[in-house]
Amino acid sequence: MGAKSFTASADILKPDPVHNSLLLSKFINCLMYDGKKSTAQRVVYGAFEVIGKRVKDAKPIDVFNLAMENVKPNVETRSRRVGGQNYQVPMSVSKKRQQSLAIRWILEAIRAKGGKPMVERLADELIAASRREGSAIQTRENVHKMAEANRAFAHFAW
Repeated sequence: MGAKSFTASADILKPDPVHNSLLLSKFINCLMYDGKKSTAQRVVYGAFEVIGKRVKDAKPIDVFNLAMENVKPNVETRSRRVGGQNYQVPMSVSKKRQQSLAIRWILEAIRAKGGKPMVERLADELIAASRREGSAIQTRENVHKMAEANRAFAHFAW
């Protein structure tokens, strides 16, 4: 096994064909259902076209990267059993976990909404996240609030 990851997915992941981005390729793979990668790519690139029309001053890939950075959490709470009691202990989040949580929260946000095509929902959420608003940002803020509220138990982090 490689030192940096437990699965081969990080080693064999290829950048996406249009923007040459590993992060976008990972996002497409996470969006994909039932191995339908072309459908997932169509959704993402369609959303990028919508973003391109709505946000005039930035490239869609830049909006995507900014949205991902804004959604990444710095701290989270982890359950720790000490002396027969469970404590929610705030801990810092590794870079890899920050990325996977950001992707997961954005996908959960767009899947929870209904009424519009997936392309529209993804474009809306990415634009909102790049402006530090929207459901995925709300999830991040809730995680940070939880960690802040349980700061008294930080000494249990080892």
